[in-house]
Amino acid sequence: MTDKTILITGAGSGIGRATALRFLAGGWRVALAGRRIEPLEETAVQSGLAERALILAMDVADPASVEAGFDRLARDWGRLDVLFNNAGRGAPAAPIDEIAVADWLAVSATNITGMFLCARAAFGLMRRQAPQGGRIINNGSISAHAPRPGSAPYTVSKHAVTGLTKTLALDGRAFGIACGQIDIGNAMTEMAVPMARGIAQADGAIRVEPVMEVAHVADAVLHMAGLPLEVNIPFLTIMARDMPFIGRG
Repeated sequence: MTDKTILITGAGSGIGRATALRFLAGGWRVALAGRRIEPLEETAVQSGLAERALILAMDVADPASVEAGFDRLARDWGRLDVLFNNAGRGAPAAPIDEIAVADWLAVSATNITGMFLCARAAFGLMRRQAPQGGRIINNGSISAHAPRPGSAPYTVSKHAVTGLTKTLALDGRAFGIACGQIDIGNAMTEMAVPMARGIAQADGAIRVEPVMEVAHVADAVLHMAGLPLEVNIPFLTIMARDMPFIGRG
């Protein structure tokens, strides 16, 4: 067991839940953040280590909700060692002129504003706490490097995450705060179900894509989080080996 603490956004499902379970199994104290309490409680119960979990009802797109969640963590635990800035969402694939403005705004609110608000709160807490410092790990995407057809809102948001990562990695140096980004491709969660069924490719074809177990992502985040603060992985890409990312067509 360790006294190290991590806050994971979107901890009620997918990559967030898998990562929370991995950290709890590894002896960390884990703050489980999400909009709905029930899935967070399910994550805690599933771990068998609910006594080391802190449930935080938090809407990452709501400044007051984010502030309240981080304030509670500071009161209950006193410090934050790692933020896994994970919560995100997508939108239905379409050419940009067919994308509803409401979908653009919803994706931006979670993937850009939400990432900013949580990073802002974590940075402030890490800067004020003693000893000073900590680590922020942003969940990017393969889309931070190359888009899928019809993915303008999601792809734009993940490029924004890369900008956030770079600025935090620079600004954090003065305060012992490291920041890195994990770019994930085809981890088998609900978001990856279309890849396993068949998804549009750059040439217009529909093809099934390889996927990987989400546990590999959780292991990678654990590795990044466990490094001493004098060491940083600015960008780590983890993907199903044969997914159509590296290559042509």
